[in-house]
This record gives sequence, C-alpha cells and structure tokens, in this order.
Amino acid sequence: MSPRKVRLVAGLIRGKKVALALAELEHRAKRAAPMMSKLLSSAIANAKVLGMNEKNLYVSEVFVDKGSVLKRSMPRAYGRAYPIHKHTSHIVIKVAEEIGAIKPADVKEAKVEKVAKTVKSTKAPKAEKTTKTKEAKVEAPAKKTTKKTK
Repeated sequence: MSPRKVRLVAGLIRGKKVALALAELEHRAKRAAPMMSKLLSSAIANAKVLGMNEKNLYVSEVFVDKGSVLKRSMPRAYGRAYPIHKHTSHIVIKVAEEIGAIKPADVKEAKVEKVAKTVKSTKAPKAEKTTKTKEAKVEAPAKKTTKKTK
C-alpha cells in the first residue's frame, strides 16, 4: 500500500492511549487499519516483555516511509504494455509508558543502578596501558635497509 494512504491512518493514532488507538483502528474503514492494528499489538507485546504496564502505554511515535516499488505491466491495445507501479511502505510504531505512571522512587533506584554499572565497567589502568604502547611505537626509530649493487 502506498505511504500516502497509510499516513492517513497513522495520523489517527499518534499520541493516543493504546486501548483507544486499538479501538479506533478496529472501527476504521480504511484498508491500512488492520495492518496498523496488527503492528500496534506487536508493539504492545514487545513493551510487556520489557516490563512496561499495558495500561500506561501510549503511542509516542508513528511514521511511514516509502518502501520499494514493484513494477508490473498491463497489456494494452496494439501489443503495447502500460506500466503499473505497486507502492510499498515501511511503518514504524513506538509506544512509551506515561511518565506520571512511574513512581519517582523507582526512577531514582534505576538511575543509581545504571550509574553503578557504568562505574564498574570502566577500567582506568587499561586506558593508561594502551596510551603507553602507542607512545612507544611512535618513539621507536624506523629501520633502514639498503641493498648494494655492483
């Protein structure tokens, strides 16, 4: 389906709660609505796996990009062939959890854990060691070899 037609449906669900967006797509008469509904259901399932609460989800981003064009031809009068272009589209749906639904204590704990993980993962001695070896390679003189010819 062409991106222009799909963008009409994408604009309907952008920024809405997930339950409201699914209801909107279910009752929409556009041909792109069932495809968008299927993609939104997949995005919700992925969010559940990541530990997000389904009741607090909303559609944060929806964008439709142009895909490849399938080129076909239709036979016409006098042995001619007229081109038919079948457009495709790439649809991306992103869902996010509402900020007000997350407890402030959970956010602080998550930030502290993230900082602790990053501090543990960085090691200063390795960085110093690599710089010393680079300096040693730069300071070493290059060897010259010459061949004597008679």
